[in-house]
Amino acid sequence: MAFATTRWSLILESRQDTDAARRALAELCRIYRAPVLAFVRSRGLPPDRAEDLTQEFFVYLLGERIHHSADPARGRFRSYLLGALRHFMSDTHLAAGAAKRGGGAVHMGLDGREAQPDGEDPERAFERTWALTVLERAHASLRAELGASGRITLYDAVREFLFELPGADDYRQVATRLGMRQNTLAVAVHRMRERLRELIRLELFDTMAQGSDVDAELDILRQTLGGSTR
Repeated sequence: MAFATTRWSLILESRQDTDAARRALAELCRIYRAPVLAFVRSRGLPPDRAEDLTQEFFVYLLGERIHHSADPARGRFRSYLLGALRHFMSDTHLAAGAAKRGGGAVHMGLDGREAQPDGEDPERAFERTWALTVLERAHASLRAELGASGRITLYDAVREFLFELPGADDYRQVATRLGMRQNTLAVAVHRMRERLRELIRLELFDTMAQGSDVDAELDILRQTLGGSTR
């Protein structure tokens, strides 16, 4: 499969603040806002404060142009975004702690990391929400493609089959409802699963430097989602 230049490659290769690179970074930030918010929320912050900090983070990210120091060898926008977020949250919380002098300051664990509230680990929340965002965008692309060819009803009827292979009875019920032969439906689902996987790869590739291992990133995404992209 041949790919065009990815957004992340464009950003890494352009150190002159070109309009194209700035637009690419802003678009990636817009697309992957949800994982950042999930990370911030998992730090035990109330929703309104989490929203404010998420907005502040992207202002910082875009305004400070810290992508200039991003390491192309790391290859992934996901890794860059998480690293920048860790740094931002550390600085933000340390400053808040110093200002409050213990009154509502962040409590640190014995390992020097911020003690986490009960619930999902922030980095786990980030990775899981990132994976879900990739999957949702791939599904949206697939639905748009099928809609353009007049098959939106088919997609909506079998969407859940794209995660887990259905049983024969499931195929029979849907095929009857759609007025299709069962074997014809099974073939259509197989093709849709293959196309969905291709769209997931395209979505991942756009956040990676050219030459990176997309299959390795796909494996990470699959593990994060518990195998639901197979």
